[in-house]
Amino acid sequence: MREMRTVVGAALRLYFASCSQNTASGRTCGLLLLGPRVSVSLDTVTWRMCSGVVGTRRGGHKVDAKLPRNKEQNPFLPHLEDLLFETIAEGQDKFPVVKFITALKATGLRTADPRLKDSMDTLRELVQTSSDGVMLDKDLFRKCVAGNIVLLTQAFRRKFVIPDFENFTEQIDHIYENAKGLTWGKVADYIPQLAKFNPNLWGVSLCTVDGQRHSIGDTKVPFCLQSCMKPLKYAIAAHDLGTKFVHQFVGKEPSGLRFDTLSLNEHNKPHNPMINAGSIVVMSLIKQKLNTSEKFDYVMDYLRKMAGYEYVAFNNSTFQSERETGDRNFAIAYYLKEKKCFPEGIDVIPCLDFYFQLCSIEVTCESASVMAATLANGGICPITGECLLSPEAVRNTLSLMHSCGMYDFSGQFAFHVGLPAKSGVSGGIMLVVPNVMGMMCWSPPLDQLGNSVRGIQFSQEMVSMFNFHNYDNLRHFIRKLDPRRESGEAQAKTVANLLFSAYSGDLSALRRFALSAMDMDQKDYDYRTALHVASAEGHLKVVRFLLEVCKVNPLSKDRWSFTSKDEANRFGHMEIVELLEEYEQRYIDEAKEHPLASQNLEGMV
Repeated sequence: MREMRTVVGAALRLYFASCSQNTASGRTCGLLLLGPRVSVSLDTVTWRMCSGVVGTRRGGHKVDAKLPRNKEQNPFLPHLEDLLFETIAEGQDKFPVVKFITALKATGLRTADPRLKDSMDTLRELVQTSSDGVMLDKDLFRKCVAGNIVLLTQAFRRKFVIPDFENFTEQIDHIYENAKGLTWGKVADYIPQLAKFNPNLWGVSLCTVDGQRHSIGDTKVPFCLQSCMKPLKYAIAAHDLGTKFVHQFVGKEPSGLRFDTLSLNEHNKPHNPMINAGSIVVMSLIKQKLNTSEKFDYVMDYLRKMAGYEYVAFNNSTFQSERETGDRNFAIAYYLKEKKCFPEGIDVIPCLDFYFQLCSIEVTCESASVMAATLANGGICPITGECLLSPEAVRNTLSLMHSCGMYDFSGQFAFHVGLPAKSGVSGGIMLVVPNVMGMMCWSPPLDQLGNSVRGIQFSQEMVSMFNFHNYDNLRHFIRKLDPRRESGEAQAKTVANLLFSAYSGDLSALRRFALSAMDMDQKDYDYRTALHVASAEGHLKVVRFLLEVCKVNPLSKDRWSFTSKDEANRFGHMEIVELLEEYEQRYIDEAKEHPLASQNLEGMV
């Protein structure tokens, strides 16, 4: 049997060598290229030799024992902080702070993320007091990330809703540039303040349900929400009062008419909350017992929470401009009063003032994208974790945005884009990809129906590239990209990849596997582990990494009852033998103290 194992090992070496040659010539032999140093298979590879089969099997040891609650009491568990440090440092004892920040931004997280405040405050303090100022060693790194280690580990493990965020944002930037070339459209001028905006302004911001952020263009320029406020005030009313109560005063159907038409449905109600008449009625329902200033403060506070406390302000000049030129809305309000559409006791003038105030609330693309992401996330702000809206209120808001949110273009938009959205005459389009992300596209030039020209183009092209349309087939529509799917590296977590990395001495790949919660003690068909392979091949750094960082079992035996030390001794790697002897004794001593310990990293996260 030992001779057979030797033959099998030789055959595997030939196989790996041939794969490397084919990779160099541009072919991958069914292998996935993960970088300049490693290729791994896309599935569980099986090699057939002679009359036998040598292969791999999924999984590793199954331990039914419960994990100790305190990680410090379990010597068998690798520290997440150490794995994260090893992944970023790539074998170095120290690395610059800027390298950590760059790696963090690549995941989509920002240093200003409220969830990372503890880590960033500690990092800032350490940088200011450190002698070299810009380098992080392992101890300093642990101190910085300890308070947010779970979130950071999820980020670097690519466990967010969009795993390959860098590639996704590159595609978004490309779509943005395509839409930037559109020069037609007219800036709204019936409100004088809106007419002052530069038609060349164009920005797109997105925020995923995990708080990944990306912005391109003029995303820090403030602008008024205008009609993009309508779904937000409806969501607040539905959350506070209940959907059933709200729809005693307003319908749910598209009107088929202009947004500012004096028209009611057959029940003498405004057609839906996304047109002016419906929005004025919905707004009259919010906190009826409060005066106008108190109502405004209540809604502003709500919006700030939905935006994760990012930029939300009030533009008084737009408010005054709205009041001075709002004859149409005055006519709609008095028409609604005549038809008894308001609750009892509503005064039209304060009601309209409140309506104009809410239209004049100012945001940026970045803050508005967090609001949209709160809707995408079921009413929970993704960057603060605050639960702000009930699931029912969010669901009904998105349904109305889908059917009525884009003025007279709503049917076309639902057909071609298939996502909930709301446009405003200031040039904004608030776009929601449910359970994935929220977006704000802003560019002042409008088409004949009052929608942003560039925003419409961007939305259509994005859905043409990614399968975000509500009715895209997520399994079989291969012509579109699905950014929610894990990358090939994440899908390729098999024992074959692990053993190949150990065989080739690829520490970089092993760090990625360890950080992604792979069981580093997995065994192949012959019960050989990565430690067996690295010991036989003489890769001292790999052996040390597996023992010190990954806490693998040095006593594990293959089907011929050989340990990793036996393999190292057989091939004359005496330095590795000495290291393994040290860790074997340490492992035995610690096992006596912690008999219920487990190596399951996934459970820690």
